[in-house]
Amino acid sequence: MVTLVFAGWLTWLLPGPQMVAVLGFGPVDGVVAIRECYEASDAEGYATGTDCTGRYTPRRPDGPPRDIVLDTAAHDYRPGTEVEVRTARGRAYERSGSAVFRFGTVIGLLLLPFLVLAAWLFACARRGRVADGDGYVFAALAGLVLAIAAAAVAGILVEIGTLVF
Repeated sequence: MVTLVFAGWLTWLLPGPQMVAVLGFGPVDGVVAIRECYEASDAEGYATGTDCTGRYTPRRPDGPPRDIVLDTAAHDYRPGTEVEVRTARGRAYERSGSAVFRFGTVIGLLLLPFLVLAAWLFACARRGRVADGDGYVFAALAGLVLAIAAAAVAGILVEIGTLVF
């Protein structure tokens, strides 16, 4: 149980708020007036999608307008376009299939080792001795493929939902 609780806490701590924002849960926090969009890359130089910079105006009077980055934008917006966003950890996010795929993959790959470890510990406790771990290694490998596939399906469904609605 402790392993699963720790996995849930770690998931919420790291990619959880961003995933909630890109899925579109909760009210819109504000609007970003796009200044420019560019192809973003991670620390290793791999492309991570389109990011945009702009001026964020909150819906509630909880702060003055400020500059912000729209992380993993759904489109390459023209300057002056206004986009409704949700914020998490100082960045703006909109509903986007590519962002759901990205954060869904991170969540799946983060949870998988803890789930396999919890299953192995449960098997050890049930048998009263150390269980053979070969099957759990293969389950972990299959889980990696399933986590990526589930994130891809979720991203496709969100993208379809975004286009339809």
